[in-house]
Amino acid sequence: MGSYGFLLGLAAWIIIVFLRKKGIFIPVISNHFTDFITVPMYARLIEYVMINVLEYQWKPDFKFILSSIVYLSLLFEVVGPMLSERFTGDILDVMAYLAGGMMYYYMKLKCLRSA
Repeated sequence: MGSYGFLLGLAAWIIIVFLRKKGIFIPVISNHFTDFITVPMYARLIEYVMINVLEYQWKPDFKFILSSIVYLSLLFEVVGPMLSERFTGDILDVMAYLAGGMMYYYMKLKCLRSA
């Protein structure tokens, strides 16, 4: 996910939040698509900050992606529901984090190999 992919993901997320606020709820998209794009967007944002703000050459590796999946899953699916009724713990959300993280990692590998 490059800068354009990040911006598309951000635009999709904003549209989904807007639709939710208007009472328009599309089940799979509202429930799991945002979780699917969370890890790729999180990884891309941190990569951008490391390279362009901190001027440190860094690429997310497998351990980073895996730890991000675990961290976000614990934060939003375990801790969040304990603190607020706005959050609900859902194993399908965890699977969406995993699928999005693995897709991002393998797409990055594919890009690195073809470069």
